[in-house]
Amino acid sequence: MNIQKPTLVHVIAWTTLTSGIVNLFWGFAASATAIATLIGIVCVPLTILPTVLGVFELIYAAKLFSNPPQAVKPSTNIAVLEIACALTGNFFAVAVGILSLVFYNDAAVKEYFVRLNEPFRLTPPPPPSPLPASLLDPQLVVPTLVEEAPTPPEEPPAKPKRVPRKVSKK
Repeated sequence: MNIQKPTLVHVIAWTTLTSGIVNLFWGFAASATAIATLIGIVCVPLTILPTVLGVFELIYAAKLFSNPPQAVKPSTNIAVLEIACALTGNFFAVAVGILSLVFYNDAAVKEYFVRLNEPFRLTPPPPPSPLPASLLDPQLVVPTLVEEAPTPPEEPPAKPKRVPRKVSKK
């Protein structure tokens, strides 16, 4: 599979790799700072986000750099989590997340990911072919019953209209 990577895919890979490294260091530093303070211990779960995200970014960047290219889809989830790193004060990751989302919407990048994932598309199975008549034994063939269309129920004959009686005057 010889698919030429667009420049923006290289940019996404390099920025994701850099953001992953920065997020690892940022997460370790933020966690160490939070653990060092008594009140910060409550905030430790918030400081774990950059560390975990950094690991996912490194794995995704490695898939983008692989040769031959692996079937991988645009990871908008990672880009959104990079933007969420604003909660931890890591604005470099925020910038990378915004740029990644913008680059994923480029026509050349969309076409690259479609061509990259094309052999792995799931296609519906072909419809089953009917058995040839030579394989069917006429004695084993069960005749199908043809249902007749139901006839509408007969309506009772309409009653004749009643003529009002005239009242005689006395």
